[in-house]
Parts: sequence; C-alpha cells; structure tokens
Amino acid sequence: MPFIIGTAGHIDHGKTSLVKALTGQDTDRLKEEKARGISIDLGFAYLDLPDGTRAGVIDVPGHERFIRNMLAGAHGVDLVLFTVAADDGVMPQTVEHLDILHLLGVSRAIFVVTKVDLVPDARVAAVEREIRELAAGTSLEGGRIVRVSSATEAGLAELRAAIADVASTLTAPVPSGGFRLPIDRVFALAGHGLVVTGTALQGDVKAGDRVRCLPGGDLFRVRSVQVHGEQVDAGRAGQRVAVNLSGTHQPEIARGHVLCAEELTMLSERFDAALEIRPSAPNAVRSHQRVKLHVGTAERQARLILIGSDGRLDPGGRGFGRIVPAEPLPVLRGDRFVIRGESGQWTIGGGIVLNPWPGRPDRRRLEASLEALRNADAGAAAELFIDDHAELAVPVSELQQFLNVGAADVPARLNGRPSIRRILLDESVVFTTERKWTALTAAIRDALGRLHGNDPAAPGKDMQELREQIAPRVPSKLFRVVIERLEQEGVVVRRGNLLSLAGHTSTLRDEDRRVADRIVALLDASPLAPPDVAQLEREAGLPRPRLLSLLHHLEREGAVVKVSADLFFRPGAVESVRQLLVSEFARLDDVTPAMFRDRVQTTRKYAIPLLEYFDRAGVTVRRGGTRRVQVQARART
Repeated sequence: MPFIIGTAGHIDHGKTSLVKALTGQDTDRLKEEKARGISIDLGFAYLDLPDGTRAGVIDVPGHERFIRNMLAGAHGVDLVLFTVAADDGVMPQTVEHLDILHLLGVSRAIFVVTKVDLVPDARVAAVEREIRELAAGTSLEGGRIVRVSSATEAGLAELRAAIADVASTLTAPVPSGGFRLPIDRVFALAGHGLVVTGTALQGDVKAGDRVRCLPGGDLFRVRSVQVHGEQVDAGRAGQRVAVNLSGTHQPEIARGHVLCAEELTMLSERFDAALEIRPSAPNAVRSHQRVKLHVGTAERQARLILIGSDGRLDPGGRGFGRIVPAEPLPVLRGDRFVIRGESGQWTIGGGIVLNPWPGRPDRRRLEASLEALRNADAGAAAELFIDDHAELAVPVSELQQFLNVGAADVPARLNGRPSIRRILLDESVVFTTERKWTALTAAIRDALGRLHGNDPAAPGKDMQELREQIAPRVPSKLFRVVIERLEQEGVVVRRGNLLSLAGHTSTLRDEDRRVADRIVALLDASPLAPPDVAQLEREAGLPRPRLLSLLHHLEREGAVVKVSADLFFRPGAVESVRQLLVSEFARLDDVTPAMFRDRVQTTRKYAIPLLEYFDRAGVTVRRGGTRRVQVQARART
C-alpha cells in the first residue's frame, strides 16, 4: 500500500546521508546543496521494502532558514525518521521539527541516533534519554530508537527491519472525497509540457481526468501520471505523484497551490480551528496577532483571532481561533496547519481546521459550537455547519466539500437526523436545520401579526417586501418555497403576491369606516362622473396614502370598482353603463369613443377609462380607434 517516509532533525544530523545509505539515492539535487554540503530544498527518493512495497522518501532541510521548505514536505508523512546526532544531542531544530510533526499529527516515528561511531556508548545512551524526554507528551512519544552510523553502516539492517515493521501495521486509507495534491514542485519537461509533483492527500488521479488548480481555478486535462519515476494507471492517496498536465506553457502555478478534483472549487478567506500552542513558544499568543501560516505546501501571512480564552493563550495552552490568511487558501475540514512568528523565526503552534467557511460569528454560541464540531462525527458536523452557515440553506456541493466526501454520500450522512430539513429547490436539494427554519417562519408570523395589529384594514404584505424586511439574504425562490410550505400547513394565506396570516379578515376601525362611508357618498353624488383621486383627497381631507388604502379596502369589499389608477366608480354605475353599451351598440361593428361618450352623457375624462376597463373585462375589443362589443357580452344580455 502507499507509504511515505519523511526525515526530520537538526542541520548536519545526517538526514541526507541516512537516506543515501538506505536507498542508494542522493536527495541533494541543487548545485548549491552540493557546494555547501547542506540540504536547502526538499529531496525525494524511494525505498523498496522486503514485502515489495516501494515507499516514497522525502528528505527535508534541517537549517532554521529553511523551515518553510521542511514544512512543505512534512504533510502526508506516514513515518518519520527523526535523526539526532550522537555527538550533538538535542538541538534547537530538533525541538522545532518535533513540534511541527506533532502539530501535523504524525504519530509514527523511528528516532535514529546517527554518528554513533564518533562517541562512546554512554554518550549514545544519554542522547537516547534526551530523545525520550523531548518526545514525552507528543504524538511521537514511544517511538522506537535505533542507533545508526551511515559511515560504517552499523544499525542499517535494524533500521530497515524497523521500517518494515511499521509498514506492516499500516492499513489502506478509506477512500473519501476528491483528489487533492498540495504542489511542491512545478516544471516544464521538454516534449511533455507542464508537470506538478506532490504527496497526494486523498483520492486518486489518472490519465484523462479533468483537474482543477487552486487558488486560481484553472482546469487541466491529465496527460499521464507517474509514481517514483514510473508511469502508472492511477496515482493514489499516500503516494508521491507526478502529474503531467495538458498545455505547454506554465500558468501561474507554484508551490503552495493544490491540484484537486474538478468539483472542489471553494477557497477559505478565513477558517475556524482548534489551536494548540507549543510549550516551546517564546511568548503567549494574543488575539489579532499576525503570524505566518503553513498549510499543505503553502506559506501565507495571516491574522490569528482567538475565540474565548480571554484573548490570550499561554505556551502549552489549547483553545479555538479564527485564522484570516492574507490570500484565500484551499483548505478543508480536518486539515492540519502550523503557525510561526510573523518573521518566521520560531514555531508557535498549530491546529486542525474545524470549519473552513465560517459565517458571521455569534460570539455567544461560537466557542460551544466549535467544541461540538471538534468532537462531532460527519453527520453531526454537517448539522453544525448548516446551523452556523450565514445562508438559510446549504447546497449538496458545499456540504460535499465540507464533509470531504462524494456528492452521493452527503444525503446518507444526514439521514436519520431529525433536526435536518431537506428542501427541494429547482429539482435539487438544499439543507437547513429546524432551528433556522423555525426562526424564519416565526419571523414571518411575527411580521404579519404586527401588520394586522397595526393596520387591520391591510389585506396583507407583499411577499417580496416581506422577504427584504426580515430575510434579505434568503433567495427569492427559496423564500417562495418556505411560504408555500406555510400555506400547506395552514399558517399563511397568499392572494397573488399578498401574504396574510390564516384567519385574518381585513376590517376597518370605526373611524376608518366613517371615512370610507364619506368616500362612498362622494362617489354616489355623481355616479357617472365621480371625483378622481385628487378630488377625493381634497374633498375628504385625507392624505393620499390613507385614501388609497381605504379605496383598495372598499374595492376588496366590492363597494367600489377601480376603473383606472385615478378613477373609482360604484359597482351599480359600472353595471348600468355595461348594459347600455351592450344593448345599444351590440349590432354595430364600430363604436367610436365619441359615440359612447355622447350616449352615456359624460366627458372624455370618464369615457376613455370606462372603455379601457371594458376592454380588460372582455366586454369590448379594440380595433384601432374603434371598438366592437364581444359576442359573449351580447349573449349575456
């Protein structure tokens, strides 16, 4: 099965020599490395084990100036060969490398005491005690210690056996989510084009696949895949993989980018995480402190905002924090990261990503939510993510990336969770929680209840206005689905775009009823030439908004007919004109406005709006400048 071995340890403690002694391969590939005799960048080799397994080997630099390169190679390591030179013992980078491996969750280590040929056994034993003390309380505690001399090859056989023992205990990772490969090298190969390499974190990749590079989002076609210099059908999680991409030019791809499955699209402008500050950190960490963030092969400036903890975490402390990188990064839940001082001189701590896309913080709930998220299984984590999401509902594509699973696995992870509500939207499913659903529907009921209490005559609230008032972030289509569900449950009634609570009847207060009666009287005083809205406003002494509200209420009661925006008639007057129109003009092919005006004995101000009203009602049909009574209108008489 795939197996990655990494090295760690202080500069000049024999990492590269050890790799060469084990594999026969020199991982110092740069001219400067050869000249200076130190590793500067990552080196790569492979080791064939007795059972036929070919393990990838990543040799990291030990100098403090190249910690950034060490961090780029430390992710995805299954076993670390941690070197401590017998003559030097534990040194500053010994401590820092061990902190980094602990923070990245590496749990299998063989501590290799190198250069044992240079010192007596008592010194070697003392170094072994230093190693045990250093590893105590870390993820590498209890790691086997092997004495080796790369110069004399003493202990190499025992080391190979120890590596084989560790390999035999590994189990194949359970496939989950799409392919992800943090890129550590990018180059153009003559005759082949663009090649990227890295340690695959998950999934697999094969020739013909479409893959995405993040950040940036560029899509590529995979030409071929190599593992340890050999072409393979597929590269898999846990392998050192080289991917040949379509295109001969080199886009803006560099170490720190991630090659991933096409469906992975989201970047994190900030993420919430569980934090651990190492005891070796020189100072307490304070909220809003600027740090250097290392995740995957990426290095970015970032700001650390502590959550709880009174704005301070002392060395050795644990808590929660929000990380805000200077540039958006592709991270997923469960990814591990390291934070160093802003100048990059020392390692402070690190942690595990809990929520890669947090919403606006509710500080009263955030710390408890992150505590629950840290210990949650996939289903519970999805529920917490949905509940804390800034939007009402979350689509499958986003949940797929949050859970780091295939799209088809999302519903299965949410099955049996009574507090999850599925909503069908445009033939796709989105998910919300009962808490968010209840909060929105309660807000709808409260808003409509206040409207009815403040203005009993109002028939309801425009649906779009209601959405903008109480839930502007909810898309219109989704809000309509919520309203339809409330209609089915008998909570609200919709008439066109107007919403009201079920059982609400539009009624007028006594004072409004007296004013409405006054309006009716004014209309009755001149049935075929009633006052328009402006005249009613003056004669009734009402502001226009209140007048229109009363007129619309009277219209709903059937007490008036709205003929045009500015003209309201009594129903009897409209009916008498309709009957006259049908009885006297039914046999004429062309009725002019003047003919109609003279017969009704009114003016053009009223004749034209009445004819247009009858056009809309289907009594007449307009043909140019004349009209003709419809056949069905004749039949009704």
